[in-house]
Amino acid sequence: MTMAETKPSMGLGLPSSYPPVAMLPTQVGPSGVRYDFNTGCRVTLPIRESGVWRVVMRDLDTNNILFDHETQGAEVNSTKRWFVRFALDVWEIDGATKSLVLSHQFDPTGHVLLVMFPIGTLGDTIAWFSYVARFARKHAGAKVICALADRMIPLLAANYPELELVTHDDIATRSLAETAYATYYLGLFFDDAALNWQPTDFRFVGLHRTAGYILGVDPTEEAPRLVPSEATRPIAEPYVVIAVQSSSGAKYWNNPDGWRAVIALLRTHGYRVVCIDQKPVHGTGMMWTHIPHGCEDETGDRPLAERARWLQHADFFIGLSSGLAWLAWAAGCPVVLISGFTHPSNEFDTPHRVINWHTCNSCWNDPTERFDHHDFFWCPRHANTPRQFECTRLITAEQVCAAIAAVPGFRTLVEGQDAGEVAAA
Repeated sequence: MTMAETKPSMGLGLPSSYPPVAMLPTQVGPSGVRYDFNTGCRVTLPIRESGVWRVVMRDLDTNNILFDHETQGAEVNSTKRWFVRFALDVWEIDGATKSLVLSHQFDPTGHVLLVMFPIGTLGDTIAWFSYVARFARKHAGAKVICALADRMIPLLAANYPELELVTHDDIATRSLAETAYATYYLGLFFDDAALNWQPTDFRFVGLHRTAGYILGVDPTEEAPRLVPSEATRPIAEPYVVIAVQSSSGAKYWNNPDGWRAVIALLRTHGYRVVCIDQKPVHGTGMMWTHIPHGCEDETGDRPLAERARWLQHADFFIGLSSGLAWLAWAAGCPVVLISGFTHPSNEFDTPHRVINWHTCNSCWNDPTERFDHHDFFWCPRHANTPRQFECTRLITAEQVCAAIAAVPGFRTLVEGQDAGEVAAA
């Protein structure tokens, strides 16, 4: 899982992870009133020489009044920036005279809707993309444009003709923000205690399902449909793909003998073991992880479609709570997922999820523990103690090998041995 922080700036300003919205609301109403649904419901009201404006914002689905105020002229912006079916009413009031100038209910038909991803992340984009497609189907009369990293577009575009996929640079060069009727922002909003950018904290609902809540669609998980580079197998023999690297020490499988035992098990059963991490060696300070002995090196900065090809033809994948695990899920590859710092609800459902409940676990999903992306050694409960990273260090090789043996289609065990015996060999 590549977990990109999307931190709101002070107040309710747009996080820096996204291209800016239009300076003024994009929809023009009577009497100089402008409005749209970019960063929530926005309305600008010219200064009046006499009398006042009255502005009322409502939630159409709950019939709650969200804002009701009189002003001589102002810019008004809702606090909630996730999907809400707003109703906006504006009156002119001058003495005893009151006239309705604008009455608008959210209706994206014939309009441009932007959905923004933060760039630079693999797992988050894979996790959230099917919800954008679901959002586009729900609003079929609108033009839905999705802004994401350019390397993701070849992996997805051909299978989603109902979506227009663009880069963040395209937003600026094509002035797309200047015409958008509404914009929605997908991200992990760690410090959004007021729930202005997400209707519920992502740590409660899971990394992927948070996108469903933000976009107002069914949060049931669904893997996106990938476009592989080729339909043929990369190698003829049975093989298993592994990925051992990640961006934080807490995400690694920190059992010192774990990968050796797993690769020994796989090779005993006739599998070739292929590592597809981006880097063969990664770490910082005193903690470095090398590509495990006994596997084949297919690391490197390769196209994602090539990675998807390796995964689509593998018997199964073994990895961490990282971007390549999400890619394996999307590729339809059975996933043995090893993670202790996340709760199983954080990732996609897999019957081969490995966690040790006897140790400290799930700190990532604890809202009282603020994840620090800049601290490679982040372990909020046991840093600098003998218990640091025990959540994965105490996931045993026997436990992972037993999960591997339970994968449907796993090659027949060596006669007279079970998975634990092979792991201990």
